[in-house]
Amino acid sequence: MFIDVVSDTVCPWCYIGKRRFDMAKAERPDIEIDLRWRPYQLDPTIPAEGVDRREYMEAKFGKNRSKEVGNVIREAADEAGITLAFDKIQRSPNTFDSHRLIRWGASAGAQNEIVEILFRRYFEDGEDIGDRKVLVDAAKEAAMDHELVAYLLLHNKDADLVANEANQAREMGISGVPTFLFEGKFAVVGAQETEGYLRAIDKVQAKLSEQAAQ
Repeated sequence: MFIDVVSDTVCPWCYIGKRRFDMAKAERPDIEIDLRWRPYQLDPTIPAEGVDRREYMEAKFGKNRSKEVGNVIREAADEAGITLAFDKIQRSPNTFDSHRLIRWGASAGAQNEIVEILFRRYFEDGEDIGDRKVLVDAAKEAAMDHELVAYLLLHNKDADLVANEANQAREMGISGVPTFLFEGKFAVVGAQETEGYLRAIDKVQAKLSEQAAQ
């Protein structure tokens, strides 16, 4: 079963959704599931060097609303086994380079791992995942060829491919993340509860089995 996950690395609901989906996947060990992470930028207008996170969030939501949103997300994250540390995050980064790293993670057979690492480093460790040094270090943690990653980042490799893929998601009408696309046909939008992902997996698997029987 192929599942494309359209996600952004600074989206807390994407992190929560990933953890919930991982739990659903673990409950279906007999089903072979191939996850492919696809790029999406919630705010591509953020400059390459990023911006002050507190100022950015307050400008976007307002001071009080920003705190309310954070509390709701924190509660959901706790239930998913994630300890968010918003107070550690100083910068709201441009996520374009992190999506390039995720693309290369697929070639190295470590895409799901590098996605998890980036989420953890940003939301739990408060690291600036727009900083290329942080991205190279994350690649090293995932046992990727970090020297090659440094070279690819420096020379802007695959920038057009990632940009086109991100634009394609918007052209498909995707406006919310995470979006899980099952076999390119069935979409599940948002950080569903684990049971929601299980229902989707079972539904698609039943259709695949039916097609195979025919």
